[in-house]
Amino acid sequence: MKVASKKLRASANGQDCAVRMPGICNHNPETTVLAHLPCGQKGMGMKGFDTVAVYACSACHDVIDGRAAGDVEWADMPRAIAETHEALISAGILTVEGAA
Repeated sequence: MKVASKKLRASANGQDCAVRMPGICNHNPETTVLAHLPCGQKGMGMKGFDTVAVYACSACHDVIDGRAAGDVEWADMPRAIAETHEALISAGILTVEGAA
């Protein structure tokens, strides 16, 4: 089941960038989008699951998607996913059944 949600994507508006690539991030919440990470479900004209995505400013998003030069620290992406999921859970957009 592919997870796609307009509400998840719209939640990125005004959020801080969770990626924060040194020397690349523009730190501008006005440019933040839900950036999909490569997870085997991406390709030309395809997006990955909305749950395998992070809040990213336009500059970090461009590097993730290969539109701009820069080195993605893939080992740092679990932290960015966790920060994004924490924000989604706090906003009540993402829920986990049975969570305390």
